[in-house]
Amino acid sequence: MKTLWEYLWFETKNRMEFINITAQVQDIINRSGVKEGLCLVNAMHITASVFINDDERGLLGDFMKWLEKIAPHEPVSQYAHNTFEDNADAHLKRQIMGREVVVAVTEGKLDFGPWEQIFYGEFDGRRKKRVLVKVIGE
Repeated sequence: MKTLWEYLWFETKNRMEFINITAQVQDIINRSGVKEGLCLVNAMHITASVFINDDERGLLGDFMKWLEKIAPHEPVSQYAHNTFEDNADAHLKRQIMGREVVVAVTEGKLDFGPWEQIFYGEFDGRRKKRVLVKVIGE
């Protein structure tokens, strides 16, 4: 059995951003030598997310609008959590979009359905955060 893990680091300029990390994840799989197995991609912070969807700018913009409607950043006074920071909305957005994804690795490649891509979702940006990528298999 082979395994390889690495961290991807992000520090976004904006409070909320989506970054396609598919190529970076595939690069780690390539270095692992795993041809058949699984790849875990896990946001290692409670105000960030990893999810799979289509890399279409309109859709990503729709996600941002939708999330802001469900858990608006302002007024920050609406949240009991906002005592030291103003990021309660980011915790809620992360809960909706998810913590991690697991993707099958087949013949050394991410085994996706049509249009699927892996994204890092940032909801409380402007500071350094990490994503764990762990590959296991043969």
